[in-house]
Amino acid sequence: MDNARQTELPGKREVDLYVQTYLTLLRTSGPVPVATLIPAHLQSAPLLHQGANEPDIDAGAFLYSTLRLPREIVWVEHILFGQSVASFARHGYRDILSWRQVTAPGRRRRWYTNDQGVLAAFVSSSSDLDDVVPTIVAWQIEWNKLHRMFEENPVLRDIVRQVTQTQANAQREADERLREALGLSAYDWGRLAQAWGEQFWAILAFAAEQRKRLTIQLLPGGYAGYTRAARTWWTPIERYLLEHQLMDRPLFFVSSNMHSIANVLSGTARRRQDALVRFIEQTRHPELYPELERFRAGQSRSNWDNLLYYTARLYFAAHPEEREARNREEAERGIVTINPEGPVDVGVQIITLSQLSPEDFDPRLGQLSLDRLAHCQAVILNINYPLGMGAYHLLHQIVASTERLVGVYILGKAATLNARIGDVMLSDVVYDEHSGNTYWLRNCFSAADLRPYLIYGSALDHQRAVTVFGTFLQNRGYLDFFYRENFTVVEMEAGPYLSALYEDLFLTRYGTGEQVNLTAVPFDLGLIHYASDTPYSRAHTLGARGLSYYGMDSTYASTIVILRRIFRQAGVLIDTSHASDCIVQPHGGVHGTTTGSDCSHR
Repeated sequence: MDNARQTELPGKREVDLYVQTYLTLLRTSGPVPVATLIPAHLQSAPLLHQGANEPDIDAGAFLYSTLRLPREIVWVEHILFGQSVASFARHGYRDILSWRQVTAPGRRRRWYTNDQGVLAAFVSSSSDLDDVVPTIVAWQIEWNKLHRMFEENPVLRDIVRQVTQTQANAQREADERLREALGLSAYDWGRLAQAWGEQFWAILAFAAEQRKRLTIQLLPGGYAGYTRAARTWWTPIERYLLEHQLMDRPLFFVSSNMHSIANVLSGTARRRQDALVRFIEQTRHPELYPELERFRAGQSRSNWDNLLYYTARLYFAAHPEEREARNREEAERGIVTINPEGPVDVGVQIITLSQLSPEDFDPRLGQLSLDRLAHCQAVILNINYPLGMGAYHLLHQIVASTERLVGVYILGKAATLNARIGDVMLSDVVYDEHSGNTYWLRNCFSAADLRPYLIYGSALDHQRAVTVFGTFLQNRGYLDFFYRENFTVVEMEAGPYLSALYEDLFLTRYGTGEQVNLTAVPFDLGLIHYASDTPYSRAHTLGARGLSYYGMDSTYASTIVILRRIFRQAGVLIDTSHASDCIVQPHGGVHGTTTGSDCSHR
C-alpha cells in the first residue's frame, strides 16, 4: 500500500470521533435516535463492519450484532441504559426488576424488557457503552438493509407471509428461495435461524413490514456508580470468604470462564462419559458426532477430555435437572459458584485447594503431592472474564479488600494480526487505550509451557498487546498503525487489569501516558490470549464464524497451564518437567507473613 493510500484510510482519529459523538449525544436528558450515530459509524469504517456502506447485507456484522443483543430488540423502539436499580428508579422506572429478564447469546449483560416497546440494560463500566452502542448501530443498519430488500421485492414478502400464515409444507423451498434472494450463505442463514429460534419466520415477516428507528437513552450517573456496582458484586463473595474463614488465605486470582477450570478439577464430565456419548449419538451434533466417529476409528488427534468438556456444556443446557447434581458435586470438591445479583453480570468460582479430590483431575495436570495439597491453605478466585473497564473495577475491588494476593492469571480471547485462529499468544507488553499507558511485565508463561498441550494451534510468546475500546471501534488504519509498532494482539481486558494492579503497587492512582514497569511485581503474573479472529480477513472474524468445538484446544491447553502454574506456586506439583519455574515456599508472604503450609509466594 503506498503512502498516499495510507493517509486516506480512516484511523484512530475517526474512532475517537465516533466515541466522542455518542458520549456527547448521550449526555442529553432525552432519547437519541440511533440514526444520528450512523454517519459517525460509517466514517469510522469498522473492520468488523466492512460492508456497512454496501447495499447488500453484511452477514458477518449482522450476525455478530444479533448474537450480542437480546432477540427482543426486534420488537422494541426505545433502549435505556442505567448504572443501578436506584438510577432507574430515580428516573421513573421503579419496577425495573419486575420487567421480564432477557439475554443475548453472545454477550453477558443484564437486560430487561417491559414488553411494551422498551428494553433496558445495566451498564457497569464505560466499556459497556463502547460495546453496546456501536453494536446497536450496526444492527439497525443491517436490519434496515433487510427491510429494504423486502420492500423492493414484493415476491419475497409474499413468501414470508405464506409461510407465517399457513405454515405451508413448502417451507423448505421458500427457505432456499428467500436465502438466495437475500444473498446469504447457507451457513449464515442457519446461524440466523438458530439465533432467532422459533420466532425466525415471525421476525422475517416483521422485517418485511417494519423499518427500525430505534432510540437510545443513558440515564444520568457518575463514575462512582461503577465503583458501587463493583462493591455490590463483591459483597456476596466477601461474605462467603468471611463465613468460611478464607479471607486471610493466600489468593490466586484467575480471569477466564466458568467451565474450564471446574471441568478440569471436578471430574463431572468424565464421570458422565457414557451419558455424554449417548447425547452426541442422539443429537447427531454436526461437529461432535463426526468427531466421535473419528475417535472410534482412531483418526482424531484431539484430546478425548476436551470432547467431553464441550459436550457437557450442551448436555447440561439440555438437561437442567442435572445442573443441581453437577453443582453439588463441585461444591463437595471445594468448587463453589456464586452468581451475584446487581448490574455486574460476572460469575465467580471460589476454589479451596485443600478440598479438591485429585482422583477427579484431568491427567494433564501432572503428579501432585497429596499430602501437601490436603494441607494447602491457598484459594483460587476465578471470575468469568468481564468486559473492558469492568476488569479494572472488579480487580480494584478485590485488591482493596484482600491482602494475600500471590498470583494473577488472565486468560481471554483476542484478535491476532500475525497468527491463526486457535493460536495462543503470550504478551509481555500491553498498550492500554483507556489510560494511554504502556505496561511492561514479566509474563510467567512461555511458549514452552503451552506446546505440550496444544494439538492444533501454535504458542507465540514475547508478543505485544493493545487493549482497545471495543470490537466495532477498530478500523484498518487503526490496526495498521499498531501493527507497524509490532503490536499483534488486540484485546479488551489486559490494560484495565494492569491499571488495577498498578494501584495495588504504587501510592497513586494509575496515571495516563506512562511507561509502567511491572517486571518485578511481588506476585506471579501471567497473560494468555487465544486467537478468536483475524480482523484483516472478513471471512475470519467472530461475526462470520464462531470458535465452537475447535476452540477447546487452545482454551483447555491454557487452562491446564494456568492450573499447573498455580499448583507449582502452591508447592503441590511434583512434576519436574518445568524445573526452571520458581517454586512457592511455605513461608513468607506478599502482603503479610504466614506460617505452616500456607502456600505463599517466596
